[in-house]
Formats: sequence, C-alpha cells, structure tokens
Amino acid sequence: MTNILVVDDETSLLTLMDTVLSRKGHEVVLAGGGHKGVEMFRQNHPDVVILDLNMPDLDGISVLKQIHAMDPHVPVIILTGAGTETSEIQAREAGVTEFLQKGFSLHNLGEALHRVLTQREPAAASAPVAVPASGRSGLLCSTR
Repeated sequence: MTNILVVDDETSLLTLMDTVLSRKGHEVVLAGGGHKGVEMFRQNHPDVVILDLNMPDLDGISVLKQIHAMDPHVPVIILTGAGTETSEIQAREAGVTEFLQKGFSLHNLGEALHRVLTQREPAAASAPVAVPASGRSGLLCSTR
C-alpha cells in the first residue's frame, strides 16, 4: 500500500482525491493548505505527495522546497488550475516529478501516479540514478 499525502486548499478536491485514491488501495493523508502539508509530511513521511501550486497560506513551490529539504527523493506531483510555463519551470527547478493541470482526467492522474511509483521502486532498491535534463518536456502530464 502506498502512503500518499494530498495538499490542497480546495475541500472538494481533497474529498475527491481521498475517495479515488483510497478505493485504489492507497493510504491517503489530507492537508488543507501549505503549512499543514509540510507538517503532515514531517509526521507521516509519505511515499508520494500530490500538491496544489496556488494556496493562500504557503504556495506549492515553497512547500515543495521544504519537503525536498526533508527528503529530496520523494516524488511530488503538482496539480494546478493556474499553471504557466514559468510556474512549471520553477516547479521543475525545485524538483517536481509530474506537473498536471487541474481539469485533468482521473486516468491522467493514475498514469502520473503509476510513473512516479515505478520510478521510485528501482531507486529504493539501488543507488540513485541520474535523470538527464533533456528528458523534460511540455506543460501537461510530463515527466522529468
């Protein structure tokens, strides 16, 4: 079972993510904002983080940086309703694994989650593997 932390200030999205991910057999921890997300990450050490980019208390890039200061290898999927090429570049520079626009299909999220989980499994069993920067592309549903 995968432990997934979902950080978003929209209650409806938290509820949706909890329902969908729990039904898929994942253990889900919810945080209703950036500060709470950092706190819940510290307490739960999740396997994956799904993170909103724009939150009123602490933005997603700041949360991402704090999370990666605690664990630089945890995969983070950013979901945003206001993503721009600039915000994606900032997120990638901070170490985001996946970058999805809200309005995504659950299939897209499932694919992104599958990619980060399969990337993490070999890394956990062996030494870290360098990922070339040339593998980065596009604004929607792209990987590192």
